[in-house]
Amino acid sequence: MNVQIDESWKQYLQPEFEKPYFEQLTEFVKQEYQTQTCYPKGKEIFAAFDHCTFENLKVVIIGQDPYHGPNQANGLCFSVHDEIAHPPSLINIFKEIETDLGKPYPKSGNLERWADQGVLLLNATLTVRAHQAGSHQNKGWETFTDAVIKTVSEHKNDVVFLLWGGFAKKKVKLIDTQKHHVLTSGHPSPLSANRGYWFGNQHFSQCNTFLKSKDLETIDW
Repeated sequence: MNVQIDESWKQYLQPEFEKPYFEQLTEFVKQEYQTQTCYPKGKEIFAAFDHCTFENLKVVIIGQDPYHGPNQANGLCFSVHDEIAHPPSLINIFKEIETDLGKPYPKSGNLERWADQGVLLLNATLTVRAHQAGSHQNKGWETFTDAVIKTVSEHKNDVVFLLWGGFAKKKVKLIDTQKHHVLTSGHPSPLSANRGYWFGNQHFSQCNTFLKSKDLETIDW
C-alpha cells in the first residue's frame, strides 16, 4: 500500500501500511470521503507527520479526534487553519502558555509552527465526518496511532510526551518511561480546565527545561 506520508516515517511505518487492518481502514476512509463530507482534507490527513519529521521529533502531544466543523481541522491535533476562530481547548492552551511563559496570546491557531520545530501533534483518530464527533473511531486509526507512539518510544530517546486528559493518559502504557519524559494533566477543554485540572500545569516551561537538560533545542511555543 502506498501511503502519502513523509519519507522519514515510511521506513518505520511501512509494515503497518501492509497489515490487513490498514487495508480495511483505507477502504473505509476512501468510501467516506467519496460519499460524505469529512475532515481534514485528504491531503492533510497525515499533516502531523509531514510537518514533524521522525529525526526532528522532540515532543508528542496526543489528541483524540479532528475538529468536525467546516475549515477547522488541518491534520494537527488542537490546531486550526489560519483565520479560523480558536476552539475552547486551544484558547485554554494559549492562556496557559501566556501565564507559564509570559508569551502574548497568538493571532493564529495554526500550530504548524510547533510541528515544524519537532512537536508531533497526533490525534488518535485522523479523520472524522462533518458534524459527527467520533464517527471514525474504532475503524483502525487507533491501532495505527498506537503503533506510531510505540515506534517513537522504541526508536527515539528523551522525547517529551504531553498527555492531557483521561484518554491521552491511557497511552502511557505504550511509552518506555525510563527513556522518555512524560507530563500529565487534565484536558484543556473548559469542562476540565474550569475545574482546576489544566491551568497552572506549566507543561510548556517544564518541557523546555527537560529539553535543555538534554542539550536539545527548546520549543518556541
